[in-house]
Amino acid sequence: MTDRLAAVVLAAGKGTRMKSDLPKVLHRVAGKPMIEWVLDAAGTLGADPVVVVTAPDQDAVRAAISGRATTAIQEQALGTADAVKPARDALASIAATGGTVLVLYGDTPMMTPATLARMVEARNGKENPAVVVLGFEPDDPALYGRLVLGADHSLERIVETRDAGPVERDIGLCNGGVMAIDASVLFEMLDAIGNTNVKSEFYLTDIVGIARAAGRRCAVVICDTIETMGVDSRAGLATAEAAMQARLRATAMDNGTTLTAPETVFLCHDTKLGRDVTVHPHVVFGAGVSVEDGAEIRSFSHLEGARVAAGAIVGPYARLRPGADIGAGAHIGNFVEIKNAVIEPGAKANHLSYVGDARVGAKANIGAGTITCNYDGFAKHHTDIGAGAFIGSNTALVAPVTVGDGAIVGAGSVVTKDVPADALAVVRGAEKVIPGGAVRFRASRAKPGKG
Repeated sequence: MTDRLAAVVLAAGKGTRMKSDLPKVLHRVAGKPMIEWVLDAAGTLGADPVVVVTAPDQDAVRAAISGRATTAIQEQALGTADAVKPARDALASIAATGGTVLVLYGDTPMMTPATLARMVEARNGKENPAVVVLGFEPDDPALYGRLVLGADHSLERIVETRDAGPVERDIGLCNGGVMAIDASVLFEMLDAIGNTNVKSEFYLTDIVGIARAAGRRCAVVICDTIETMGVDSRAGLATAEAAMQARLRATAMDNGTTLTAPETVFLCHDTKLGRDVTVHPHVVFGAGVSVEDGAEIRSFSHLEGARVAAGAIVGPYARLRPGADIGAGAHIGNFVEIKNAVIEPGAKANHLSYVGDARVGAKANIGAGTITCNYDGFAKHHTDIGAGAFIGSNTALVAPVTVGDGAIVGAGSVVTKDVPADALAVVRGAEKVIPGGAVRFRASRAKPGKG
């Protein structure tokens, strides 16, 4: 027996209940396709090769996992045992030398590497079981196949609900689907599985009976029910999302992040939150966000593709789009949108502004209503605002344009030319005051026929 490990991921299911043009396993949970969660779990254990079995028409699945796994095609949907057989060629080496093959499912994003590692450990144990089956104990076992154990706690057989008698229906230990199988006898056992059943399909669960008939032991590893969750509908996808969010939130808090209302914060699979970060209620993290130690993300903010440095404050009601880089101690306030812009340490944009394709220098101040006009209808252009600059409220900076260090731009300006360092720029029409003009205007509007 060797400790080599390979994996087969079954992903050929049509997912018709999803009512979607997107293959089921490519639907996302916490921003990542379900099948990638499964591939990550197998990859963490060092499984090689990993073979994903698809249906003939699932080009999208094969494209999505290109470079991550070998693919094989199940030409007809003839059951789970038949679905493993297309991996035969890819697994020829491990079948010849021995080891363990994990059989996984592409629609089970909650499966953890830790659980799979326990299954592999059991497979490699001194009792050398031919098959290790994942078991779980649901509150209501009625819909699941039962795992029947012997007096020595080995697995004797798997009994489907429809075939279970009164004694077997009282068993609370159910089949989680995932298996760890002795690679040296995998295909021999698969070839022995018949299809004498109502659906004329080849069921992988029959492999336990095949192994026992050959005198081999089978075993069970028990996991939390949530890990076995398969997704086959939109409602199931929502349930999986909720479960994954709960897991990600718990991990964030365990690592030193404060979530003041965890159930209202939505994280992405790759969200990175540092120590002593505080996230207030109703914040959404898209892909590619990192928030460094001591930063604060206030309510109703949305972040994606952004970095927030230590001690910065973002929100409430802020939006950080891809390329936003918020420096240490910077403030991004309510209804401020940052896109592809560097906000250097200590700079502030506290109200109602858009800063895109820009640099805002250290300790600069962006007044309320400021806009960097970065798009001319044909191309994007850059705005550079120097350190310590002050941009007055309701200013439009028409890119490409530079405001030098320490410069001041008066409120209401439309800046189209560079402003030198320490200069004062005011770009607006002269104010005109007409004494009594308001009285005369109102009188003119009040004439008969003007109502």
